[in-house]
Amino acid sequence: MALGFWLLYFSVIILSVIVFNLGFARKLPLLKNVVVYTGLVIGCIVLTFFAIFMPVAEALIVIAAVLGVYRIRLRIHKKQQEA
Repeated sequence: MALGFWLLYFSVIILSVIVFNLGFARKLPLLKNVVVYTGLVIGCIVLTFFAIFMPVAEALIVIAAVLGVYRIRLRIHKKQQEA
């Protein structure tokens, strides 16, 4: 049972980092990056407890997919405007 919790925790962390980088990340100095990701990892503890009873990991997968499609479409649109 403890292994399942840790696997869920690490999957929530990985998905949260992906969503953060796709949607919200900016270029920051190294120390600020460390602070942001430390806060993200600590916040994922709470998300993991929610994920036990609610579909948090599944929602993060959907959010990552939507933001990925948005990023691809934005890149295509910018290339078309340059040409």
